[in-house]
Amino acid sequence: MISDPDIALRLAVAALLGSLVGLERERLMWSAGIRTHMLVSVGACLFMIVSAYGFQEAVQMPHVVLDPSRIAAQVVSGIGFLGAGSILLRGNSVRGLTTAASIWSVAALGLASGGGMYFAASISTAIILIILAGIKPLEEAYRARVQTCVVHMRAERDALTADQLKKVLSVRGGQIRRLHVAPAENDLEDTTIHLVRVSEADIRTGAAKLRDQPGVLDVRVTGKHKESVAKIADADR
Repeated sequence: MISDPDIALRLAVAALLGSLVGLERERLMWSAGIRTHMLVSVGACLFMIVSAYGFQEAVQMPHVVLDPSRIAAQVVSGIGFLGAGSILLRGNSVRGLTTAASIWSVAALGLASGGGMYFAASISTAIILIILAGIKPLEEAYRARVQTCVVHMRAERDALTADQLKKVLSVRGGQIRRLHVAPAENDLEDTTIHLVRVSEADIRTGAAKLRDQPGVLDVRVTGKHKESVAKIADADR
């Protein structure tokens, strides 16, 4: 059995590391903040200590065989219920996935601290903080370049061909998901262009160039949003 000071140290380390991750979530005003992450980390640490050292007397009894890792293993799956509580569905957008992942991660930090693996827990905390705070600007910069939008253009008939539209908008064929041309009154045409994976700057520049083209009467851009798989945006930043 480990000593009481060692138990206190492991619990304190788990609380400290959990608070560091929770502070990053608290800074962004998410419901799972410092206290939640600290509790998860300390609780997981205690489970690990109990799992590893709480049944030593029982193991020494004849004909008794116990797996000391079973309690710790249940933490990994059981913490998912708590993480699920931080996930919100708003329309077509899922929010809270990153916070749920951070809760799951601090449970691992607690298990590592409870097992006395201080170096692994500390390094993992640093990596988690880099992922949560340091990678965010890179992620936002990438997402700013993968916008989708719909360009509505009213122009004279045959004012611009499809190839001319690509050149004016400065897009490749793969960035035009759909191009629809419908006749309008007074020998005009309504053209709808669905663009994907274009930056906000490209959208503004392309729309301005279209307005300057001969025969183009009106250009509107609608439906701009950050494109993501299955419309799921891990919006908890």
